[in-house]
Amino acid sequence: MRSISDTIARLHPHTTGVAADRLTDLADVFDNPGALHARCYVPDDLAAGAALVVVLHGCTQTAAGYDHGSGWSELADRYGFALLFPEQTRANNPNLCFNWFQPGDTTRGQGEVASICAMIEKITADHALDPARVFVTGLSAGGAMTAAMLATYPEIFASGAIVAGLPHGTASSVPQAMERMRGSGLPDRHALAQAVRGASAHRGPWPRVSVWHGTADATVAPATGEAVVAQWLGVHDLSAGPSETRQVDGDAQRFWHGPDGRVAVEAHAIAGMGHGTPLDPRGEDGCGTSGPFMLDVGVSSTLRIAESWGLTDTVAVRRPRPTVAAAPAKPALPTHGVGDVIEGALRAAGLMR
Repeated sequence: MRSISDTIARLHPHTTGVAADRLTDLADVFDNPGALHARCYVPDDLAAGAALVVVLHGCTQTAAGYDHGSGWSELADRYGFALLFPEQTRANNPNLCFNWFQPGDTTRGQGEVASICAMIEKITADHALDPARVFVTGLSAGGAMTAAMLATYPEIFASGAIVAGLPHGTASSVPQAMERMRGSGLPDRHALAQAVRGASAHRGPWPRVSVWHGTADATVAPATGEAVVAQWLGVHDLSAGPSETRQVDGDAQRFWHGPDGRVAVEAHAIAGMGHGTPLDPRGEDGCGTSGPFMLDVGVSSTLRIAESWGLTDTVAVRRPRPTVAAAPAKPALPTHGVGDVIEGALRAAGLMR
């Protein structure tokens, strides 16, 4: 009988290994207790003092595949910043999920979070990047690991963006992780905030955080995204009521301003979207490519996140969009029920080492 991992790979062959790889390996001369791979993208002639964006892929994805889908390296070329893509290995997790629910991988100085921190230190030093402009984002398990990085190393990051992710410190086993993904058993706002405040000796200032979630996400419940918002409102000591609300093409946007007048927490609920990263690959400002878990909903979270971090303030260099090597032809997959099977498989085994 095939394993669940093999079933997922056969049902979802586009999630790994078929996109053109624009990334290179970061030299493996850093502390790596989490045994992760380190991939990166540094545009040609990048100026000293450029910003760094750390990007964390979701389950069943590779770093190159997530870059291809999200379009981050396209924006890096356009606006001049560096990218770091930590990458999970099958030895750590058979479905390439970051182990966001394992205390040994989400405790400061240990495991995967310590590896990612060491990668950041190395690439920042190697390319003379600005340590005050380091940002982090990720999808699903990568979103949950983004939350873990913001909690365990808050002094490193100016801002983070959590896409279809989960709050830090709410699960320490596979059964608990399953419950949290369903939106069940989530702690209250005070306990959520304490999970972040207790993750390091840092006492502020805290990173700014944006949360992106589809209202029809059947893999990580929208209630879980609301818990991420509540966690960071508690950390920033902000009221539950937003400072500003907007409706854009049916999508609800909420913003909470800190004492300095800047947005400290923001939440984007994408109407009708399932589990994945929201994209808009069309037009002059388009980036990324739609595919499994990379959802063309007419909203480019990649561009919007970069704008909110001030990465697009420079004059854009309009380079041709990167060409993609054609993947070998594959037999068409049946569409009916595939998503349900994949989601069920991920729930059943995607979180297991």
